[in-house]
Amino acid sequence: KYERGANRVSASRLHQLTRILNVPVGYFFEGMTEGQQNGTAIHPVHDSEMVASRETLELVRAYYRIEDATVRRRLVDLLRSLGPDAAAEH
Repeated sequence: KYERGANRVSASRLHQLTRILNVPVGYFFEGMTEGQQNGTAIHPVHDSEMVASRETLELVRAYYRIEDATVRRRLVDLLRSLGPDAAAEH
């Protein structure tokens, strides 16, 4: 749903991610075209593309560099809370 634009990441959630990842808000928009930034050029992502994407590999590598298991667990919980099924879980 996020990829298709049916659900959007709230500003507060985006701010929370920037603090956790220690990156500026613009980090999430780097490399996007103007159409992608304003939501007019959204394309669905297929599982095979997702697994092979550079972003996925970066996320997996960053995740495994976190030494503290509790921090890793909290990160997974945060990411799940951002997903399309999050509303159904609460």
